[in-house]
Amino acid sequence: MANTDAQRTQMKSGKGFIAALDQSGGSTPKALSLYGVEPSDYSGDAEMFKAMHDMRARIILADDFTADKVIGAILFERTMNETINDTPVAQLLWEGRGVVPFLKIDKGLADQADGVQMMNPIPDLGALLSEAKSKGIFGTKERSVIHDANPKGIADVVAQQFDVGNTVAAAGLVPIIEPEVNIHSESKAEAEDLLEAEIKRHLDGLAEDVHVMLKLTIPDQAGLYDGLADHPRVLRVVALSGGYSTADACEKLGRNHKMIASFSRALTEGLNVKMSDADFNAALGKNIDAIYAASVV
Repeated sequence: MANTDAQRTQMKSGKGFIAALDQSGGSTPKALSLYGVEPSDYSGDAEMFKAMHDMRARIILADDFTADKVIGAILFERTMNETINDTPVAQLLWEGRGVVPFLKIDKGLADQADGVQMMNPIPDLGALLSEAKSKGIFGTKERSVIHDANPKGIADVVAQQFDVGNTVAAAGLVPIIEPEVNIHSESKAEAEDLLEAEIKRHLDGLAEDVHVMLKLTIPDQAGLYDGLADHPRVLRVVALSGGYSTADACEKLGRNHKMIASFSRALTEGLNVKMSDADFNAALGKNIDAIYAASVV
């Protein structure tokens, strides 16, 4: 069984960042295409997901993918149920790499209303959380998206996030609450002000034995979320790259000293299936170094 006390300490104060390896069925074709694997290279979902798993395994086994700089990793449900070199992925992450495993649990987004996209219902959530706990998962991640500075929409998104988060915490896991703000929103800064206040209100209402993490878009106003990072119910505030390039995401993150990265596309930028292992490791290592540096400023 995982040592959750050690994992909690690592997530609270460890130096490094969280790798987001949780592309789902909808985002997998694009992620594979950026990696040099086109739809013509596979037939059907099974082959597509195998190609994605092979990519993730290559990342996890790379020389620089260790707790020296990567303190956590978020997995897709299929990945949690897979093995790498005959070892369950969550077990390999923690016991083999020193990396704390998380699980993406949301089932995609509802249609936009009131300037936001809520999470779709998560069927059989209790069973999924129980399975995750049994497989050594430390926490979960659940994403919704804010497109406009709409007070009602933002309030609804945060309420839903904390409702799911309380269910996750009751199952003995730590939720990463992720109300993403669209980086292309024309009212991004205003939306972030509303979001910060709404999150703080819900944090103040949590029971003392409940702790959460927050995954937020890098704010226009540097340091906006410092108060959330210092809140006694918050283990860590992490940043999503949101479509920014690795360089832009790292530059913006570097101005927010109480956030660490949890990047997906920015982590895999420049990687290609045809690379030799040496070239692959070098390219990934360069990305890891840049993201690490921005996370520990």
